[in-house]
Amino acid sequence: MCKGLASLPTGCLERYMKFHANTHMAVVLLIQHYCIFVHLCENGLCAFTAFLVSEFSEENILFYFACEEYRRTKSTTKLQAKAQKIYDEFIGSDAPREINIDHETRDITRDNMLMPSSSCFDPAQHKIYMLMAKDCYPRFLRSPTYRDLACKVLTYLFFVFICL
Repeated sequence: MCKGLASLPTGCLERYMKFHANTHMAVVLLIQHYCIFVHLCENGLCAFTAFLVSEFSEENILFYFACEEYRRTKSTTKLQAKAQKIYDEFIGSDAPREINIDHETRDITRDNMLMPSSSCFDPAQHKIYMLMAKDCYPRFLRSPTYRDLACKVLTYLFFVFICL
């Protein structure tokens, strides 16, 4: 469970208030706060991924991010090989991490593989996104893992608010 501000060093607020006296240091402090907040958000993604692993459905988030990385591929010569790798890992009939998509979406994706483009996985990625948004993510929000993470974020934001 979250310990809140009780877990912070006692002199912490005083040190931060001294930093705020200098405008330059205030900017540095805001950048540090942003970096910490981004780190907490990344921890949220890690926590969600760990939750999916515990539910035996990590293939969904792995597929989603594989598609995101694939979409950023600039080289048309690399698209074919990357597309085939994603297809073999997540969509094909013997895929080790087969995602749960309907036959129509699977057929569209298979047809898209004939001429891979940066958007060839879009229909399947959208289905998986919606599956996570409607099923996995609401369960994650009710989990103890999420509650602990949310408490850490709220404690941090409260601390930042006090320091400003």
